[in-house]
Amino acid sequence: MLQFEELRLQLEGLWPSIEKLSDAIGLAQMEKELEELDMRAAAPGFWDDMDNAQKVTQRAANLKDKVERYRRLVESYNDTITLIELANEEGDLSLLEECTAGVEAIVADAEAQRLATLLTGEYDSKNAILTFHAGSGGTEAQDWAEMLYRMYTRWVEKHNFTYKLLDYQDGDEAGIKSASIQVTGENAYGYLKGEAGVHRLVRVSPFDAAGRRHTSFSALEVVPELDDSIEIEIRPEDIKMDVFRSSGAGGQHINKTSSAVRLTHIPTGIVVACQTERSQFQNRDTALSMLKAKLFKIKEQEHLDRIEDIKGAQAQIAWGSQIRSYVFMPYTLAKDHRTGHEMGNINAVMDGDLDGFINAYLTAAANGTLGYKE
Repeated sequence: MLQFEELRLQLEGLWPSIEKLSDAIGLAQMEKELEELDMRAAAPGFWDDMDNAQKVTQRAANLKDKVERYRRLVESYNDTITLIELANEEGDLSLLEECTAGVEAIVADAEAQRLATLLTGEYDSKNAILTFHAGSGGTEAQDWAEMLYRMYTRWVEKHNFTYKLLDYQDGDEAGIKSASIQVTGENAYGYLKGEAGVHRLVRVSPFDAAGRRHTSFSALEVVPELDDSIEIEIRPEDIKMDVFRSSGAGGQHINKTSSAVRLTHIPTGIVVACQTERSQFQNRDTALSMLKAKLFKIKEQEHLDRIEDIKGAQAQIAWGSQIRSYVFMPYTLAKDHRTGHEMGNINAVMDGDLDGFINAYLTAAANGTLGYKE
């Protein structure tokens, strides 16, 4: 039958890329390394060095996940092609929906695994810390910052990642002035690093009684969560600590206590805050980790040898600096100005459908084709 024949041809056309994916992810190398790690884990005295043992077992678990994911892809391919051929022989149209869904799932999984091969940065595998900042414009910009917060937390949930609220500063009338979240999941930073920058909104403002069109800006910072193996020396005298009462509308975001901590790095002017942990000490430790991550990111970007060389200059959250525009009227469109990728279903985008933008960025970055596009 024509429907099943088309599905079969589509799936068979995908097989060469699935075979190439094996080399791209280094399947043979991963299997060899897994054998070596298993031998080390079985050696006498392996658990005598607990820190090293945990690193070995964590590495082995990560490799097993990647190997098993590729094997499941191949298994799904074989199972689906068999089902398509069987349904075609029997002329059973009741299986068409299942066959179509199977092909779509294989296409999506193969593309996701291909994109993961582009995450070769040293910190791409790390968790990510996202910080949202409202631009100038008062309530309108603060509402836009909260919309972005919702959009990214929806994306996190769609990908079975988790997020933890670190800081949340309510807007004056609506929205947020700023917020920080920690996103936990494999390659969280690698996927989200390209989302850093200024985001522009064009819409009829719900806060304007005259119904006029407004343009608003908010910025997103994305830094990797660093572990103890990354050393960033920050002198105690360079840090100013303020303790304040946690804020959250009616306590809906966080518990109101007097343990919230704000750290200011005096030489650079960089400010971080945490107010969601149980104690002042926990908030301070989390805020210090956030500060280290921001200083390290800037140091790496500027190729600096010393933290002291960081100026802490922030890009202006305004026109001309945006990485992406979101238009709600007179038409609906979300467009990335670095890749040219666009999507007309603005509601889906605001509900966290960002994979097209993230995939386009990673592909363009790998190919060296990033550049501003009107």
